[in-house]
Amino acid sequence: MARHTTTADKKQPVEPANWWLRLLAWRERHVPDKTFVVILALIVGTAAGLAAVLLKTLIALIAGFLTSRFNSEQGNLLYLVFPAIGILLASLYVYYIAREPISHGVTRVLYALALKKSRLKIHNMYSSLIASSLTIGFGGSVGAEGPIVFTGAAIGSNLGQAFKLTPQTLAMLVACGAAAGIAGIFKAPIAGMLFTVEVLMLDLTAGAAIPLIVASVAGATVAYVFTGYNVEFFFSQSEPFYASRIPFVILLGVFCGFVSLYFITLIDRIENRFKRLRNRWVRFAVGGLTLSLLIYLMPPLYGEGYHNITQLINGDVTSIFNNSLFYPYRDNTLAVLLFLFALGAFKVFATAATNGGGGVGGTFAPSLFVGVMTGVFFAFLFNNLGFIDPETPLSIKNFALMGMAGVMAGVMHAPLMAIFLTAEMTGGYELFLPLLIVSASSYAICRIFTPYGIYSRRLAKRGELLTHQKDRSVLTLLKMDSVIEKDFSIVHPDMSLKDMVDTIAHSHRNLFPVTDDNGKLVGVVQLDDIRNIMFRPDLYRRMQVERFMARPPAKVIVGTPMEQVMKTFDSTGAWNLPVIDEEGSYVGFVSKSKIFNSYRQVLKHYTYD
Repeated sequence: MARHTTTADKKQPVEPANWWLRLLAWRERHVPDKTFVVILALIVGTAAGLAAVLLKTLIALIAGFLTSRFNSEQGNLLYLVFPAIGILLASLYVYYIAREPISHGVTRVLYALALKKSRLKIHNMYSSLIASSLTIGFGGSVGAEGPIVFTGAAIGSNLGQAFKLTPQTLAMLVACGAAAGIAGIFKAPIAGMLFTVEVLMLDLTAGAAIPLIVASVAGATVAYVFTGYNVEFFFSQSEPFYASRIPFVILLGVFCGFVSLYFITLIDRIENRFKRLRNRWVRFAVGGLTLSLLIYLMPPLYGEGYHNITQLINGDVTSIFNNSLFYPYRDNTLAVLLFLFALGAFKVFATAATNGGGGVGGTFAPSLFVGVMTGVFFAFLFNNLGFIDPETPLSIKNFALMGMAGVMAGVMHAPLMAIFLTAEMTGGYELFLPLLIVSASSYAICRIFTPYGIYSRRLAKRGELLTHQKDRSVLTLLKMDSVIEKDFSIVHPDMSLKDMVDTIAHSHRNLFPVTDDNGKLVGVVQLDDIRNIMFRPDLYRRMQVERFMARPPAKVIVGTPMEQVMKTFDSTGAWNLPVIDEEGSYVGFVSKSKIFNSYRQVLKHYTYD
């Protein structure tokens, strides 16, 4: 009998997501993937540029409101209060609202690219902005670049997820967001692109170049529109660079390399000490007290320190004494040298105390600050030691700029980015040659002692870092759980040859793990090794497995990085290796063939063309 249509049948509920799914289907039919990625790169770049402008504005408003009435000719006691309040507010926001760690933004982006298929959470698009503006505005001695990279990457990731894009396209949009964040906050589009190549270690293929250019230019353009067309740090080269200064430039580069090594090593060690403090209130107390005392004694450590950087690269050395107890000694040469040295040395402690105590910020700006102090200290020292003709002293301004590039190159292991970023954000293109020399020298020295920059160091230690080396990157993306094979028939040492033959008859493998009663691996049996005796019935009852089993060439522990697993295969010449847990119990086998098959699948989805 025919079913009558009712009013209820006509009013079919429409799921809210249907319109979005129809839009996605329309896009796939009418907009080519390459074109669509460029469109998304423009959107991501614009959004990241707006985020950069917003973050800089918030930091400037908070810091200006708090410090506008400070007396520049004496110490200000409120320096003992504001930084600790900033750390407290940021840590409370992270703990109760964000509910997950969000500091070290660049490292978290690297981790997302390596192990999370470039997926970042929605709250990452704004949480770093809020927490870092509170931290830095109140005096936290960190930078806004790490948070803005994290924010831009999260914008790209979430937009790509909304359009159901592939992992390799997601990675491209994450890189676009990060590049636009750097371009927007420094007004440096070329440096934004190079940041993705040298720091995020993205392969800049022909297909990847266009979206990155679009995003970087969009981010920088937004910054220009809202904050003017002036450079980030005003620099006027009033003193020419002479070729006779090149030996001093090389020496500065070597000095910057060792300063960079000090920066990387000490921050890592101090932050690890903070992690050992299990109670977050104890961490806050130690970090807040340390930071406040340092800023009270050395006010230039307040916030990013960009105001002092601008003054130093324009030759104003005595300004570093403003707002401090040491203001009366600003004209004393020895006092200037000691204060410059202290600022460069203790900026590392202030940065580590800020992040360790619960604040949110990056190490980008601190490396610029330390670099400027290094360059000024170097020039000021040589000018006053009697080695330089007083008529033609080393230029404080020029060496400040070179020091900034040198320490940045060493700390981040990114010499090209350091050169172009310094030139773009200061307009110091006339010093391109010495910038290149200092950056290359510093990077070379630092690379001798540590193969990784400050952002990649933590992931590299855990074997979770993607690099420009395709083999290593693909092996990093491969996880052992996905290649362990467990369909092997297990035998025991006390089994007879007859039982062994019966087991072989029902198995499709030619390799058999031997375990004891507790499941621990004690050996392996290969079919080829017993082929000459398996058809001798007279030995069936007389010979047991323990007589002909062999020790495996090596054992692999669950969780071992795949790069190390492949090294084990190479060193042993084996084709299959048993996998055991931490207690020695048998888990399964890994084989070269399985790894190679998985390798090809990952490689196919790894590079954006």
